[in-house]
Amino acid sequence: MPAHRESDVDRKKRIRRILTKLRKTYGDAECALIHDDPFQLLCATILSAQCTDERVNQVTPQLFQRYPDALALAQASLPDLESVIQSTGFFRSKAKNLKAMAVAVVERHGGEIPANLEALTQLAGVGRKTANVVLGTWFGISSGVVVDTHVKRISMLLGLTTKTDPVQIERDLMDLLPKKEWINFSHRLIHHGRRICIARRPQCPKCPLLKDCPRVGLPPLKTV
Repeated sequence: MPAHRESDVDRKKRIRRILTKLRKTYGDAECALIHDDPFQLLCATILSAQCTDERVNQVTPQLFQRYPDALALAQASLPDLESVIQSTGFFRSKAKNLKAMAVAVVERHGGEIPANLEALTQLAGVGRKTANVVLGTWFGISSGVVVDTHVKRISMLLGLTTKTDPVQIERDLMDLLPKKEWINFSHRLIHHGRRICIARRPQCPKCPLLKDCPRVGLPPLKTV
């Protein structure tokens, strides 16, 4: 990586190399939340706030067995719903959001999850990130870039943004990345953050992106 200020042309070339390496390394990367339909994906994504995907995947089989669709969830009693999702944390607010979301889906959308960013973000517990997950993962619609903790941290390390707010980071990434890459970029960077670019112990020497990563904020690598 050059020490001088990166030109727009050089940055575009570097981003293309990063995307190519991510595609080669994590070509089969997909959403880690287990789901069979957009309703399940939306519920799981709401539950994933401040919770690991692994924990969510442990909880959702019972949740979907008890509440298989929006109508069933809309009719759920909050105490019962809370008991099912308690281990995901913040379960009271999540239960209220899930039920309110389901009621709105039934009343406004005939029980079907809308494939529309504006409609999704009007549902309880659904922000841009959650809407982008559902639209990108299930519907294949590039509505934006999902910015979770991995995407935020690694995008800063890669010098793709200097922002700290997820909404501003998303804007920077949408400006830099081809729209056709928005969905897969997030999936692949999340996998990269779990396998190699681990927050507390990044495995930089074996990272496929090392030559194109300025490692912003990290100490220089030790040379042998």
